[in-house]
Amino acid sequence: MTFPDQLIQGYRAFLTGGLRAEQDRYRELAQTGQSPEVMVIGCCDSRVSPEVIFNARPGELFVSRNISGLVPPYTPDGAQRSVSAALEFAVQALRVKHIVALAHAQCGGIRAYAEEAAPLSPGDFIGHWMALVEPAAKKVGPRGGRPLPDYLTALEQQAALTTLDNLITFPCVKILVERGKLTLHAAYFGVATGRLSVFDAASGAFEPVAAEDYARVFAAARF
Repeated sequence: MTFPDQLIQGYRAFLTGGLRAEQDRYRELAQTGQSPEVMVIGCCDSRVSPEVIFNARPGELFVSRNISGLVPPYTPDGAQRSVSAALEFAVQALRVKHIVALAHAQCGGIRAYAEEAAPLSPGDFIGHWMALVEPAAKKVGPRGGRPLPDYLTALEQQAALTTLDNLITFPCVKILVERGKLTLHAAYFGVATGRLSVFDAASGAFEPVAAEDYARVFAAARF
């Protein structure tokens, strides 16, 4: 079996670029271990890598990714849940100070839920997983006469807020949030636009981040 050539070429570029620039940091991380202050829970979608979006250096982000970046409610029944395990490690072992639920536009999982897409396999793993979106869908309400893109955006963003609700059901998260040692955030990334917005509790809406910088960069790009 041949290893994908694009990965080999990517690794070669990494050797002469990222690795050379960060060699000392990699050695330090190998000796001292990781101590990221931020955990990002995001989608598996190949277009929304948190490390790329936030221009993170090695060791700066602890990332957990799954379909649509969801988190199940706390259920201590011994079932194998990778998201819960990652969360436990981030909060209890790494002592992260922030958890970011990163949603994004054009999310295939959210669209599949909204359109009640047919299962891709007899196990319907995606369908069972996306059932976690139901509380968000109830808050968004029926689509009605809304254009589908607008409805999907509302559902994608509300799903991130539902993830925050589910995070609070974990005792270790709830305790640290109440003590002011852990802060939860919901963010939304526009794949086509590259625009990042963060939920503002005061306004009850997702507000653009670095809006002036964004406008300046794209104004310059027109010339």
